Amino acid sequence: MALAEPERDCGDSGFAEILELNVGGQVYVTRHKTLVAVPDSLLWSMFSRKSPKELPRDSKGRFFLDRDGFLFRYILDYLRDLTLVLPDYFPEKSRLQREADFFQLRELARRLGPAHMSNSISEDTVHSDPEESAQQCGGGGGGAASLRSPSLDCRKSGYITIGYRGSYTIGRDIQSDAKFRRVARITVCGKTSLAKEVFGDSLNESRDPDRPPERYTSRYYLKYNFLEQAFDRLTEVGFHMAACSSTGTCAYTSNDPGEDKVWTSYTEYVFCRDQ
Repeated sequence: MALAEPERDCGDSGFAEILELNVGGQVYVTRHKTLVAVPDSLLWSMFSRKSPKELPRDSKGRFFLDRDGFLFRYILDYLRDLTLVLPDYFPEKSRLQREADFFQLRELARRLGPAHMSNSISEDTVHSDPEESAQQCGGGGGGAASLRSPSLDCRKSGYITIGYRGSYTIGRDIQSDAKFRRVARITVCGKTSLAKEVFGDSLNESRDPDRPPERYTSRYYLKYNFLEQAFDRLTEVGFHMAACSSTGTCAYTSNDPGEDKVWTSYTEYVFCRDQ
């Protein structure tokens, strides 16, 4: 039986034909020729003008790029055939344009610009996004100020549910031995357009990127871990707390009274804004 041929280096560059990349914690596997598909781009300079030893790597030997790992999938997809294809209701066009500028992909950045995207049918659909409607409702205010502080007539009524899961350990001396751990993640549930209007760039949408504005989601979460910060933001835009609930379970029990007990709690706060 013939053995498979080992991977060969690409020309005199010293790089293998198949490369592994770690981009902001996301792992990608691609061909060397894909990364150098656009001459004079940043990736072309890295993987054609430098040697493998000059580039940073992670602990597993993968080439490391400290950029947005979620958006890099669209950068890589563009490099494969130099065609821009985005899902419907894609909310990250401005951030993807910033990534295109960083990687010096001038044509991609141009296609993502407002003048070019406004001519596409899919972009017209995306403009039903609350960011666009907030600017139209706000009149002459315009810009980020209109988005962050829409007029009362423009604000949509609705509900947003904030949830978080925490844990704490209780030892034999309940008062002195209680050890609280920080909140791991604050989730946001509700209508997509409402969540984006309230939390803007602090909303992490990577787990549900294609959700249309008028659909509901329970997969968004905030990029910070302070409940008070979320509450302050909701108050600023006219929400008030309507209800809350909390549950607690003991994750570990033992017949030994000296053993610590680990408790896990889940709490939800329901906020409402009337028209």
